[in-house]
Amino acid sequence: MNLDFSADPQFSWYVVLLLVSGVAMIVLSFAKSQGNVGQILNAVFGTLFVGYGVYLTFIFDGGSYWMFFQAFILPILLVFQWAKSLGRSGNRSA
Repeated sequence: MNLDFSADPQFSWYVVLLLVSGVAMIVLSFAKSQGNVGQILNAVFGTLFVGYGVYLTFIFDGGSYWMFFQAFILPILLVFQWAKSLGRSGNRSA
């Protein structure tokens, strides 16, 4: 396992946050308040983030790796979009 916070904390935290972001996006993909496109985007990107996090944790042998800062921006944007869709669905019923 490649997570070693004492040897390379930046890499280890990146992998942990990548996995957390991916799992959060997969959970959001089950939210019925979103449209189909939002659910699909959450599922696809969440799966990619979790897959890359698992690869970096268990398969990666060292060397260079890609650090996607979008991995932290995209989940935030999708959570805001999900929250906005909750507000829209609440306005329709009023």
